Amino acid sequence: MRAVRVDRSSVDHDGAVARLRRSYAAVPPGQPVRLAKRTSNLFRPRNAPRAPGLDVSGLTGVLSVDPASRTADVQGMCTYENLVDATLPHGLMPLVVPQLRTITLGGAVTGLGIESTSFRNGLPHESVTELDVLTGAGEIVTARPDGPHADLFAAFPNSLGSLGYATRLRIELQPVRRFVALRNVRFRRLAELTDAVAQIAATRSYAGTPVDAMDGVMFSPGEAYLVLGTFTDDAPAASDYTGREIYYRSLRRRTHDTLTTHDYLWRWDTDWFWCSAAFGAQHPVLRRIWPARWRRSDVYHRIVRLEHRHGVAARIDRWRGQPARERVVQDVEIPLERTAEFLRWFAGTVQMTPVWLCPLRLREPTGPGSARGWPLYPLRPGQDYVNIGFWGSVPITGGAADGDVNREIERAVSEAGGHKSLYSDAYYDRDSFDRLYGGAAWRAARDRYDPEGRLTGLYEKAVARA
Repeated sequence: MRAVRVDRSSVDHDGAVARLRRSYAAVPPGQPVRLAKRTSNLFRPRNAPRAPGLDVSGLTGVLSVDPASRTADVQGMCTYENLVDATLPHGLMPLVVPQLRTITLGGAVTGLGIESTSFRNGLPHESVTELDVLTGAGEIVTARPDGPHADLFAAFPNSLGSLGYATRLRIELQPVRRFVALRNVRFRRLAELTDAVAQIAATRSYAGTPVDAMDGVMFSPGEAYLVLGTFTDDAPAASDYTGREIYYRSLRRRTHDTLTTHDYLWRWDTDWFWCSAAFGAQHPVLRRIWPARWRRSDVYHRIVRLEHRHGVAARIDRWRGQPARERVVQDVEIPLERTAEFLRWFAGTVQMTPVWLCPLRLREPTGPGSARGWPLYPLRPGQDYVNIGFWGSVPITGGAADGDVNREIERAVSEAGGHKSLYSDAYYDRDSFDRLYGGAAWRAARDRYDPEGRLTGLYEKAVARA
């Protein structure tokens, strides 16, 4: 492995990698190799028993930030919260910063991530220029777009740890300014919204003003918003949505807004988009006594995990005579020209609102790693997509079974020529899964880098919940 110049004054990267390799060697043969990681942003419960895990406790830091080359060397388990704290003092940020603070860089690359700069910069893995991976064979290899491990570099995104775990990643950074000026543009017709997305994606501007970031929210087919952000140093005042004010509600009240760049990056984290309402965190009385340091996505996620384990809410619903509920937690990518149609179908069939809208296009060829094929999540270069995120539950009624709504969503996504992320429940049969998620490319990489099958397979992780 080629030596990498890093600042080890505060992070003992070599020692952390050595501990990781020792923990791999300690996993008994025949036992699955997993991370010994206490937190997760996944919504896929695991049925398999836990075996001794990989020690990644020393792989949580930023090794270096190079303002001249606009790159950073980052350990695989570093959260975006810590990564942003290291880059913003240099006037830089990752090309794409997923919306939740505790998503890790390695997790966003192997499990995909997205945010409002994705219409310009694609997905997080497209900013990676090289990465060190602990493979299923227990080796550390350095994968780059070209060279002896280019196959692993291409297959790693969306492999969900089934091909190995990133210990170090070198990523590109982009310059930012102190503030983000926002325009909240309402659309009463979804076709007009998608037309605007196409125009902005092509020109990177709207009504004569540059657009650096773009996402949106649909409250109903007749009330949807695009939030258009422009980096700026000129702001008379900035809003604060970390206290009593709730960000998503502001879209209906304000046509213009300003946030510090730091607060803009975490604008969705404070209330987990709008999902904090399920815990009472948006009630005015409870919000006053709910400590601000606990109004963040990882706290809400821990509450959800406790509910999954103990089923308190489900028991209360049964006591009240309410039907059981199916969890519908998904992010799907739909081609832009089919987005309005899909949203109308979703609003009429699934009837969950609000939903998040995040336009996406794979990066244009500007450097290493850009505009190349990613076989395990094969989006089409040059195609505009909209990521549609919806997170909640629906009642199971009328003889329906748990999973029926999710299967219907999967069918509709496939019919629209889209894809869905695999961080939550999936119900595909193996043939359909292999067709949609690069089964042949995954098997070729697995046979080379994990010939004994020590790591859990991609289908087993995503569908079988192993």
